[in-house]
Amino acid sequence: MGTVDYRSKEELRSAITTCVETQPMTPPGAGEKNRETSAGGVARWKNYVNSFLAGELSTLTRYYDRLIQWVPRDDDKGGLLAAMDAPVKETIGREEVFPDLTGESDKRTAILVNGTFNHEFDIQGLLSQLKPRLSRTSRVIAVLYNPYLRSLYSLANRLGIREGELPSTFVTQVDLRNIVKVAGFEIVRTRLAVYCPWKMLGLGNLINRVLPLVPLVRWLSLTHIVVLRPTGRQTRPGISCVIPARNERGNIENALKRFPSLGCETEIVFVEGHSSDGTWEEIQRVAARYGDRFRIQALQQTGKGKADAVRLGFAHATQPLLVILDADLTMPPEMLGRFYEAYCQGFGDFINGSRLVYPMEGDAMRFLNRLGNIFFAKTLSGVLDVRIGDSLCGTKLVTRFDYRRMVAWRRDFGDFDPFGDFELLYPAAVLGLGIVDIPIRYLARTYGETNIQRFRHGLLLLKMTWIGLIRIKLGFARNSRGGWN
Repeated sequence: MGTVDYRSKEELRSAITTCVETQPMTPPGAGEKNRETSAGGVARWKNYVNSFLAGELSTLTRYYDRLIQWVPRDDDKGGLLAAMDAPVKETIGREEVFPDLTGESDKRTAILVNGTFNHEFDIQGLLSQLKPRLSRTSRVIAVLYNPYLRSLYSLANRLGIREGELPSTFVTQVDLRNIVKVAGFEIVRTRLAVYCPWKMLGLGNLINRVLPLVPLVRWLSLTHIVVLRPTGRQTRPGISCVIPARNERGNIENALKRFPSLGCETEIVFVEGHSSDGTWEEIQRVAARYGDRFRIQALQQTGKGKADAVRLGFAHATQPLLVILDADLTMPPEMLGRFYEAYCQGFGDFINGSRLVYPMEGDAMRFLNRLGNIFFAKTLSGVLDVRIGDSLCGTKLVTRFDYRRMVAWRRDFGDFDPFGDFELLYPAAVLGLGIVDIPIRYLARTYGETNIQRFRHGLLLLKMTWIGLIRIKLGFARNSRGGWN
C-alpha cells in the first residue's frame, strides 16, 4: 500500500485543509433527516397498502372465528394483521407449534400467509406441514407478489421506494394451482389487488378499485390474494331439507315419495306461502302419513316470497346440513343424494345445482329464461371471482353454521334479494366456502304454474348484480363498523 511523505508540518496542514475543503458541505444531522424522510415515505405507502389489503381480506375474516398469521417474514412488522378485522388475532412463527384445529366443525379459522410464499424454497413442503393441523372449515389466505413484475420490485428497492429482501420465488397462478393440489389444497377464490401503492388524495383508491375490471390491464396488480381450502376431509352429518310451497298441492306427496334415502338423519321442513289451492291442508295430511319415515315440520309464512320462506325454514331446521328443494319438483328429488355426497366427500362446502348442462325436458325453461340464466351465471362468475355454472337453480346445500355467517354478512351487505339465490351465492364466494356445481336435468312441471315473472324479476336480478359489482368486485361494501371498504 502506497504512503505519502509530507516534508513539513505546513505541508501536512495544507493537505488536510485541502482534503476538508473538497468534501461536500453537509449540515449536521442532514444524513439522519434524509434517512428519516425516506423511511417515512416507505412507511406511508406500506400503511396504505396494508390498509387496502386489510379491507379486501376482512370481507372474509370478520365473519370467521379466529385469524392466525403464520410464519411471518422477518421484515413483516405485523401491519397487515393489525389492520385486519377479526374476532381473535394471533401470530405463530416458524419455530412455534401450530395449534391443532382438526376438532373444529362449526368454527372457522383463517390462516394468513403474507408474502411468505415468495420467499420460500419449498411451498409444497410448507403447506404439507400445515395441512394435518387443519379442519375442513379452515382456510389459508395467501398474499403473493405478481411474478411478472419482478424488475419493478428490484427498481423500487434501488430507488429507496421499497425496503426489505427482494422476493426470491415468483410463482405463477398455474404453478401455485399445481403446488397446492399436490399438497392437499385447492384454490377456491383469487382476487387481484393493489395497482397503485400510494393514496394520492383518493386517486389511488379509484385506480385500485377500477383496474380489476379492465381486460389485460387487470393482470398488472402488485399482489394476488388467494384463498386455499384443504381437501379430503369427509363427514356424514344429518340434513334438513326446506321445501317452499305456494299453490303446489299436487306435488307435496310426490316430494316425499321420491325423496332418496341418504343414510343419515333426515328432516323435511315444508314452508307454505299463502296458497289458494289447499297446499297447507295437503302438507298437514302427508306430514301425518310419512311421519314414521322423516321428521317433518310444517310452517306457514307471514311474509312473502321464496327468500322469506327459505329463511323461515332454515331458522327452524335442526340438522347440521341445510338444503333447498323447490316444491315444483323440476329439480328431481332423487338427485339430492348427489348434493349430499358431494359435501360428505369434501368436494366443497357449498353445493349448487346447475340446470344448464343437460338438455331440459320439454318446455321446462323458455328460451329467454335460458338466455337470462346463462347471462347471470357468466356475470356473477366475473363479479365474485369464482366460476358459477348456474346462479338461479333453486337447490343449494350449505351447513347451518355457515348459514349463520351468511345472515351476518347479509346484515352488513344489505338485504336486496327477494328470491334467495344471490344472498347465498354471494357470501359463499366471499367467505371462501368452495362452490361445487352438480349438473341436473331440469324437468317440466306436472302441476301448477310458475311464480316467476320474467321481465319484472329479471330487472330485480340486474339490480342485484349491479349492487354485487359495486360492493363486492369494486369493494365499496359496508363493514361491521358502519363504514365502507
